[in-house]
Amino acid sequence: MKKLILVSLLLVAAGFLFAEGIDVGDFPTGKWLDENYDAVWEFSVDNIRILDPSGMVYYDFSEATVEDFEVNAGTGGLVLSFSCVETGKSYKFTKPVSMGSEIVLEIDPPWDEDYKVEMPFQR
Repeated sequence: MKKLILVSLLLVAAGFLFAEGIDVGDFPTGKWLDENYDAVWEFSVDNIRILDPSGMVYYDFSEATVEDFEVNAGTGGLVLSFSCVETGKSYKFTKPVSMGSEIVLEIDPPWDEDYKVEMPFQR
């Protein structure tokens, strides 16, 4: 009986952890277009998603295992970074001080070449 109660409490606690979402902190919210893949990266207060231009969800990071999540400010600008177990990739988004509303996306994938693109602000 004690084991059943302990397992139930652990499952409830895990549910609260996943329900909290991703806190993007001071990182700007909105949508940015990756023109190479015709994908829109959407940052909200509590989530990050990849959408197609019509708004259909390609990927929702709130439902994934996100690790090493950080938001840091530096001389180059504001940086949000994380890795995702399900996609097997590490992501880094930089909002440079020297640029307008663009964000730079860098992906460290499991294959040899890294990916880097400047994404214009959509709204």
